[in-house]
Amino acid sequence: MSNIMGYFRKSKNALEKGGITLKNITEEKVRCPICKSYETRRAIAKQKVTCPHCGHHFRIGARTRIKALCDKDSFHELFSNIETIDPLEFPGYQDKMDRGRAVSGEEEGVVCGTAKIRHQRCAVFVMEPGFMMGSMGSVVGEKIARLFEYAAEHELPVVGFTASGGARMQEGILSLMQMAKTSGAVEQHSKKGGLYITVLTDPTTGGVTASFAMLGDIILSEPNATIGFAGRRVIEQTTKKKLPEDFQKAEFLLEHGFVDAIVPRTELRGTLEKLLRQHGRKE
Repeated sequence: MSNIMGYFRKSKNALEKGGITLKNITEEKVRCPICKSYETRRAIAKQKVTCPHCGHHFRIGARTRIKALCDKDSFHELFSNIETIDPLEFPGYQDKMDRGRAVSGEEEGVVCGTAKIRHQRCAVFVMEPGFMMGSMGSVVGEKIARLFEYAAEHELPVVGFTASGGARMQEGILSLMQMAKTSGAVEQHSKKGGLYITVLTDPTTGGVTASFAMLGDIILSEPNATIGFAGRRVIEQTTKKKLPEDFQKAEFLLEHGFVDAIVPRTELRGTLEKLLRQHGRKE
């Protein structure tokens, strides 16, 4: 596997929406895609990378989320040595992976580890939208499954952030097998009494939605996140019906009982701390 990481600096503050990436907190202004207002990157960063005017949640990278969520210096990464291969020798797959590493600063589409959230110890996985849109290949599935196994062994709750386009087509059936593997690991963690909290972010779709993303004991979501399995257009063409305007949005899923609560990013750390304190142990 070629390693090009040495030529790219990891983003310290990733603001990813419409091709925008925030690598340094500056006074340069960014236009919100929802309310069309302009605000400095510094002001947006202070609001947990949300629009100060309308609350729009920009997409952020895994490291940025971990830094904002976890207690300082408490995150310890696990399974970073697992490498992706090209089992089907799919045309262009290696190039896509190289571009994903260059854009995201990550080796794969998920970062796993242990951390503390306001002194509450837990296992954490955060999917990386900058790496092939967080698609789930064999390594993503393996890392998440191992994290649940580690959490079960060490009696830790799991907090997971999903952001994915679904199963990775370049790995064919091997990517689809990750749905069963991760779901089985979640079940074993649950049988040992482990708490699993999922936080759905924009977008969470495809095989990730159909497996571990929706298996949490408590399912939270960021506002206005797109959550679903098949795309809206595919469903409309198949059913020959017009879908509601807010179909597959977090608010629609909350209304229909698929999400327990919608929590703005600015309130998420406090919410997770309360849930972990109620169900976990403080160290």
